[in-house]
Amino acid sequence: MDSGRAVLLIADIGGYTDYMSSHRMSLAHAEVNTGRMLERMIDAAPGFDLIEIEGDAAFLSLQVDESEADASIPEILDAAVAMHRAFHLERQYVTANLCPCKGCKGAADLKLKFVAHVGDVAIQTIRDRIKLVGIDVIQVHRMLKNPVDIPEYVLLSEELYRTGEDAVTAPVREVSPELEGFGTVRAYFVDVGDLEESPAPLPVPSWPKRIGQTFAAVGPGLPYMLGMRGTRRAASAQ
Repeated sequence: MDSGRAVLLIADIGGYTDYMSSHRMSLAHAEVNTGRMLERMIDAAPGFDLIEIEGDAAFLSLQVDESEADASIPEILDAAVAMHRAFHLERQYVTANLCPCKGCKGAADLKLKFVAHVGDVAIQTIRDRIKLVGIDVIQVHRMLKNPVDIPEYVLLSEELYRTGEDAVTAPVREVSPELEGFGTVRAYFVDVGDLEESPAPLPVPSWPKRIGQTFAAVGPGLPYMLGMRGTRRAASAQ
């Protein structure tokens, strides 16, 4: 075990519980489609280390030291914009495929939010897998339950925000969530849509792309339909 200071970032898919239908085919396609969206999101943030996939969320980190802390916020916001665009591009491809099930068409209702914090962590490596532990890891996960009133946002803990608040050029709002075990804390959020200046429209999927996406859901979804693989929802509940 080692220890260090890190920026902790969670990208969480909103609407996931309703999206995971109990119908076998829809559930199988939702599982495949969610996996593809998570993969695209992670690929869009190469500067961050993937720590774990947590059901409908990706938990990432970026090691920093005290002298680098003020440079973390621009990296977080740039990563959020890139991940947000990658997520919605893949989501659009999913909804454009030719399968009418809820696992495909229901992706239109999915959103993406981010919470971020900076703190001290202990680093464990078990069978080549990195795991982060510590009070700050708990705090960033507790931040997912908050009173933010918009569906897609980046929520920064006060500890992180104060390291470089001047780097946030989008309108910032303050909230005071009540976190279990931490009490009332201050945090600051921005609308993801305000971070990207003049965003280019997402490309419209072509017919070959739509057909390819249909097979991408149907083929890999068969093991889930046949009970040969467990779903992400079941795995996250363990």
